[in-house]
Amino acid sequence: MQKKKSNISSLFLIVSFIIVLAVISVFAYKYVTDDINGNRTNESNDIKCIVILDGSNDIYDVSLTLENSYIIKNSTVWSYWMDNKYPDMEIVPGEYSVSADMSYDEIAKSLKNPIVTHRRVSVCIPEGFDVFKIASVLDEKGVCSYDDFLSACNDVSLYEAVFDQTLPSNDKVAYSLEGFLFPATYDFYENMEPAKIIDDMLCAFSERIKPEWNGFCDKNGYTMYELVTLASIVERETLGEGVAQNIASVFINRLNIGQKLQSDVTIDYGNKLRSAGFEDEVVFSYNTYKCSALPSGPICNPGVENIDAVVNHNDTDYFYFFSDLQNEFHFAKDYDEFEQLKQKYPWQ
Repeated sequence: MQKKKSNISSLFLIVSFIIVLAVISVFAYKYVTDDINGNRTNESNDIKCIVILDGSNDIYDVSLTLENSYIIKNSTVWSYWMDNKYPDMEIVPGEYSVSADMSYDEIAKSLKNPIVTHRRVSVCIPEGFDVFKIASVLDEKGVCSYDDFLSACNDVSLYEAVFDQTLPSNDKVAYSLEGFLFPATYDFYENMEPAKIIDDMLCAFSERIKPEWNGFCDKNGYTMYELVTLASIVERETLGEGVAQNIASVFINRLNIGQKLQSDVTIDYGNKLRSAGFEDEVVFSYNTYKCSALPSGPICNPGVENIDAVVNHNDTDYFYFFSDLQNEFHFAKDYDEFEQLKQKYPWQ
């Protein structure tokens, strides 16, 4: 009798287990099929924009993004379904519109068509580029629009957290951040916010500041802004190697005696400002044939080499220079010598 009761108990347990397993299977099947078919309750069906960046665009990472955004319920199920249904699908970095009432198939189709792409883009900004040239490159590469970038170059308050240099409060400065947008090769994304681009460029400048730059400023009564302004003129004047330190010495010698810099490259920059809609008051403040000393601000974004050239300029008696038709530079101590050299070496 005891053995019979034991058999009945065992049978009951087995049957109970089978029933529980069947119930779980039914609920699991419904849970999975509802998720696959888009029958998700207690979730907002509003359209959401999810952002998928390069490096987080494989199927597993995307599944986590969808789950964390409450678009799907189970990232594991979605990953498994995608591996079987769309094994070769590549998801382009970008922004996508999806909602919680979409089926897996509808979500997959949406992920083939981004609203806005965010592919990685390599952007080279050479030494000596000004804000206008940088804006053009970024626009051509699809990183951000020309106008949006120029607008962002004037809102200094956006970058206080990443850039600790003191910039002048001067209504004659055309673009407050000109000069500090460090020339380098960057990994950007399509359709970035201009402020993020500028953050990266300002950080790159800050990381390269040398103690000797600050030492030069302290010793000679310059601000970092003035050092970069002078280096930007040297950058645009220098056509080859080995002359930047002499060119810097000419400008420093002139500044020391209150003589105008009279650099043609500052006129070129002023013409760009005029074309951009700036008033004559601003344009003339960059013209070193008109202003008494340095222009209102940098005229381009110099590289480290030409900032170093100012800091470590040669000790000369030069006050004049020009480049001839062979792009060879000639330096003179006074105007008479300058004129004699121009007669000897044709320059126009």
